Amino acid sequence: MDVERWIVVDGETERQALVTALAGVARGDQAALRRVYDQTSGKLFGICLRILKDRADAEDVLQDVYVTVWRRAGSFDSSRGVSPITWLATLARNRAIDRLRASKAHLARPLDLVAETPDVAPLADAGLEQDQTQSRLSHCLDQLEPDHADYIRSAFFGGHTYQTLAEAAAVPLGTMKSWIRRSLLRLRSCLDEGGAAR
Repeated sequence: MDVERWIVVDGETERQALVTALAGVARGDQAALRRVYDQTSGKLFGICLRILKDRADAEDVLQDVYVTVWRRAGSFDSSRGVSPITWLATLARNRAIDRLRASKAHLARPLDLVAETPDVAPLADAGLEQDQTQSRLSHCLDQLEPDHADYIRSAFFGGHTYQTLAEAAAVPLGTMKSWIRRSLLRLRSCLDEGGAAR
């Protein structure tokens, strides 16, 4: 599913407009921040709500995300190949996971829910700009051991903590961290090679 459908408006795609707006935010332009908010708040709110399962918490986190955008827009560099929506979605996901951990709400959830992790492809799609990128990521995840690929998806796209994954797998926390760390290194290596078969 192509989440980012860039519409051409006045000769400029929505992506280009978002890159331009983020550059304006980096210069302290409040109107540019408003444009970023108008263009992305629906998508980012969906990410927050999916992780937190609570509308009020998701709204609070969304506000924090745009405060962070205001402060850190200068760190976004479109020349590095990261799309603006991927950068923003990552901020939203990280803030939502931080809130989840801080509230300890994840401890109240039954551990068997971790084992029944739903397909999180829509959330992953929100962080991917093109079908080609999505295909490369999927290919590289397929190169991992199936369980380890599931842990990566659950931790980074589903908002699960290493602790809950370790408990669900009945392994020590250190083991789970080690599995995920090694899997991330393999994933990064595969992506750096352009997703070529290993």
